[in-house]
Amino acid sequence: MGSYSIKELEKLSGIKAHTIRIWEKRHNIIHPSRTDTNIRSYSDDDLKKIINVSLLNNSGVKISKIADLSAGELIRKVTELSESSNITSIHIDQLVVAMVDLEESDFEKILSKLTLRYGFEKAITDIVYPFLEKIGVLWQTGNITPAQEHFISNLIRQKIIVAIDALPLPPKTRPGVLLFLPEQELHELGLLFYYYIVKKRGYRTYYLGQMVPYKDIVAICGNYSPSFIITSITTSQSPDALQAFLNKLSSDQPKSTILASGPLIKAMALKIPANLHLFSGAGELSALMT
Repeated sequence: MGSYSIKELEKLSGIKAHTIRIWEKRHNIIHPSRTDTNIRSYSDDDLKKIINVSLLNNSGVKISKIADLSAGELIRKVTELSESSNITSIHIDQLVVAMVDLEESDFEKILSKLTLRYGFEKAITDIVYPFLEKIGVLWQTGNITPAQEHFISNLIRQKIIVAIDALPLPPKTRPGVLLFLPEQELHELGLLFYYYIVKKRGYRTYYLGQMVPYKDIVAICGNYSPSFIITSITTSQSPDALQAFLNKLSSDQPKSTILASGPLIKAMALKIPANLHLFSGAGELSALMT
C-alpha cells in the first residue's frame, strides 16, 4: 500500500494541494490519516479517488455533484468519459490507476483501446510516455517497488515488440539504421520504440539493445555501413566522459548520421560534431526519419 504526502498527491493527480484540502473539508471527498504531528498521509485508494474526481471535475462536473456519487457511480462516469473523450490526460490518469492496482487486465484493456482509437505510434508518444513520467514520480517517492516498475515496463515492452514484429521487412536497397545503448545503459524502452519508428518508415534495422560494448558497434558498422546510428544516454556520467564518447563515435563513423537523445545529453552543454544531431524524443525522431 502506498503512502503519499499531499505534495505527491498533487503531482500525481494534477490537483493543487490547496484544492485537495478544500475538497476534504467541504465535501468529504477523501479521509487522510494523520501523523502525531498532524501531517496528512494518503493511501492508494485516496490517490485513485482524487484522480477520478479530478477527471470529472475537469470535464465540467461540479464538485458538489461528484461528492454525492457512490464509488460505483464515480467509476462508471469516469469510464463513460474516457470512452467518449479524446483528451489524453484522461487516459494517462487511467493508466496510473491501473498501475496502482497492478491490474494487468485493466492495463491491457486500456492500451488496446488506445491503440485502436489513436493508432499505436500516437498512443505510445502522446499517452504512454507521459504516463511513464508520472510513474517516475512514484518511483522517486518510494511508492512503487522495482518489481512494480518492471511489471508495467515489461507490459509496455511486450506491446512494442509485438508491433515491431507485425511490420514488414524493408527491401535490402533501403538505408540501414543501427540502434544501440552504450555500456552502463539499461533503460531500453525508449530505444525499442525508436526501433519501431524507423522500421515502420521502411529502413533496414540493426537493433543491438542495451549495454553494447563499443567494439561491437565498430564491427557492425564495418560490416553493414549504416546510414544512421541511433543511441540514447540516461546514465549519469561526467560531461567530459560523455563528450569523449560522442566525439569518438562521430570520428570513427564519419559516413553515418548519428542521432542521440536522452535527458543527460539535453542537460549538458556539449560541442556537437558535424555528423551528430540531438533529438528530444519519439516525435522529433519521426520527423527526422520521414
